[in-house]
Amino acid sequence: MEFGVIVGTKEEEFKRVAELGIPTMQMWIKCTPENLTPEHIERVKEYREKYGIRLSASWCRWPGNPTWNLCEGQQTLGLVPISTRSERIQSMKLGADFSKELGITDVITHVGFIPENPMTTEYLQLVTDLRELAEHLKRNDQYFLFETGQETPVTLLRIIEDIGTGNLGVNLDPANLYRYGKGNPIDALDVFGKYVRGVHIKDASSPTEGRTLGPELPIGEGDVNFPVFLDKLKNKVGYDGVLTFEREIEGERQTIELEEAKTFIQNIWDSI
Repeated sequence: MEFGVIVGTKEEEFKRVAELGIPTMQMWIKCTPENLTPEHIERVKEYREKYGIRLSASWCRWPGNPTWNLCEGQQTLGLVPISTRSERIQSMKLGADFSKELGITDVITHVGFIPENPMTTEYLQLVTDLRELAEHLKRNDQYFLFETGQETPVTLLRIIEDIGTGNLGVNLDPANLYRYGKGNPIDALDVFGKYVRGVHIKDASSPTEGRTLGPELPIGEGDVNFPVFLDKLKNKVGYDGVLTFEREIEGERQTIELEEAKTFIQNIWDSI
């Protein structure tokens, strides 16, 4: 097991990861042609070598301005909305190719609110379009990872099976399952555990009304039962990959919480 953190590609972000004593990072990238340039690749290579950071995955952010909630998010998040799907899938391909140049094999994103009913035209077309994306990554010897959140665990399992390209996986964010009211991560491991290739260490509580996400919280203060979750992840699923910290705040408070979270999670992992 290694610790990681999800950050962008500026030099100061690489430096901060190194100062935290964290050896890996998920690289957050905005997938637009003007951002994914050869010059950008060379800068990332330089920072990676300078600060001794291993890039465990790319978190690819498609273009557009989504609304991160339970209602408007249905039409604005991820690769599901048909009005933006073609552009966003193309952006994911660019992000995958950019990542390939950096030796990154795992490409992550939020796909969005995947339809629950697998018999609809909407669902079947989404499967076809995501298969096209997955096949592009397969030619790059890469995996496409669904970040958990907007879909129930069984819906995520089903679409992985239906796409069927053999290079699909899950980046399990336990907090997101609570934030979107879609389930809990401990039970979810029974559903799709064999597909988990990445894990976010994040905490949150469940929604208390029907339009707004549950709040993200400091690790250990939300609904995620980390001792039980990590025990199942380690001893039943057999996961020994990177545990990547994510805390969606900025500044000194974020650094303090990351330091506290490292100790908290390491103590649990060592005891199970």
